[in-house]
Amino acid sequence: MQKRFPVNYISNLINSPSKKILLENFFALSLIQALNYLIPLITLPYLVRVIGPEKFGLISFAQALIGYFVILTDYGFNLSATREISIHRENKQKLNEIYSSVMILKFLLCVLSFIILSLICFTIPKFKKDYLVYIYTFGLVLGNVIFPIWFFQGMERMRYITIIHTISRMIFMIFIFIFIKKISDYLYVPLINSIGILFGGMLSLGLIYRDFGVRLLLPSVEAMKHQLKEGWHIFISTMATSLYTTSNVFILGLFTNNTVVGYYSAAEKIIRTIQGLLTPVSQTAYPRISKLVSESKEKAINFIKKMIKTVGIVSFIISSIIFVFSVSIVNIILGEQFGRSIIVLRLLSFLPFIISLSNIFGIQTMLTFNYKDAFSKILIAAGILNIILAFVLVPFFKEVGISIAVVITEIFVTVSMFVYIEKKGIKLLKREIL
Repeated sequence: MQKRFPVNYISNLINSPSKKILLENFFALSLIQALNYLIPLITLPYLVRVIGPEKFGLISFAQALIGYFVILTDYGFNLSATREISIHRENKQKLNEIYSSVMILKFLLCVLSFIILSLICFTIPKFKKDYLVYIYTFGLVLGNVIFPIWFFQGMERMRYITIIHTISRMIFMIFIFIFIKKISDYLYVPLINSIGILFGGMLSLGLIYRDFGVRLLLPSVEAMKHQLKEGWHIFISTMATSLYTTSNVFILGLFTNNTVVGYYSAAEKIIRTIQGLLTPVSQTAYPRISKLVSESKEKAINFIKKMIKTVGIVSFIISSIIFVFSVSIVNIILGEQFGRSIIVLRLLSFLPFIISLSNIFGIQTMLTFNYKDAFSKILIAAGILNIILAFVLVPFFKEVGISIAVVITEIFVTVSMFVYIEKKGIKLLKREIL
C-alpha cells in the first residue's frame, strides 16, 4: 500500500523551528556555493587565458603543497569542534573553552607549518626557484586559521559564513580583473587569493566577539588535550583523503611539468567547483544528524535515507551533464589551448555523484554513529591505493593516469563505507519510516 503524507505534514515541516533553522542554514550555504560556482566560472576563463597552462599549473602545484598545511592546521577541528559547539551551544563557559582551545592549537600548528614551508622553499631547488609563489600562497593557511567556520556551523548560524565568504570571494574576483593583465602578473594570483581569505578571517573574529560574546581565553592543558584527542581520527582521515585529492596535483607536478599540471588541475577545478554545489547539504546536515543520533538513532537513519535519495538523484544528473558536454565545457571555460583537459574532465565527470554518496556513508553516517576508527582505516587504505596507482600510471599516462587513479580510489571509498555500515546493521537503502 502506498504511504500517504498526513494533511498537515508539509505545514508542520515548514513551521517547525528546527526545520526553519535547517532550511535557513541550507540556503545560506547554498549561496556560498553558488558564489564558489559563479566566481570561478567568471574568473577561471579570464585567468587561464591570460597566464596560460604553465603558470596556472605552477599556482595549482603551490596550492597543492600549501593544502597539506591547511589540513595540518584544520587538524580535524572542522568536524570535531563543530560537533562540540553544537552540543554545548547553550553553555557560554564551555563555548569559551572550546573556542579558545581550538584557536590556540590552530595558531601553534600554523607557526609549525610556516617553519616547515620555509625549510622546503630554501633548501630544495625546485621550490626555491619560485619561493614567492609558495610564500604568498601560505596566506591561505593563516586565513583558514583565523576564519572559524566550525564555530558558526556548530551554532547553526551559517548566514555569518555567507556574509564573510561573499566579501572575501568578491575581493578575489575584483582584484583578479584589476591586477592580472599579462602573463608576468601570475605572481599576484596567490597573493590576491590570500588577501581575500585573510580579510574574511579578521571579519569573522570581530563578529564572534560582538554577536556571540565569546572570548579568547587561556585554556587549560587538559582542554587542549581533549580537543586534540577528539580531532585525531578526523585528522588522520583527512590526511589520508589528501593522498587521493591534494596529492594528485602534487605527484603529477613531481613527475611531469607545470603545463601538464595545468591541464589536469584546470579540469579538476571545474569538477570540484560543480561538486561544491552539493557541499551545503553536507555542512547543514552534519550538526543536525549529530544531534539526532544522540536523541534517536532511528530518526537519524531516516534523515540520512532521505539525503541519499535527494542528493543521489541530483548529483547523478549533474555528473551526466558534465560527461555529455565535456568538450563544450572545456572550450567555453578554458579555451582551445586546454584541449588535453577534455579527456580529464570526461574521466572525472562522475566524481560529484560518487563523492556525494561517500560523504553520506562516511561523514554523515560513520562519524555521527562514532565509527571513527573504521572511517580512518578506509581512507588510509584509499590513500595508499591512490598513491600506488598514481606512481604506476602517471609516468606513462600523465594527466590521464592520475585521473584514472582518482576515479578508482573514490569508487573504492564509497563501496567500502557502504559495505561497512551495512555490516553494522544500518540499512540505508531500505525505505524510511515517515
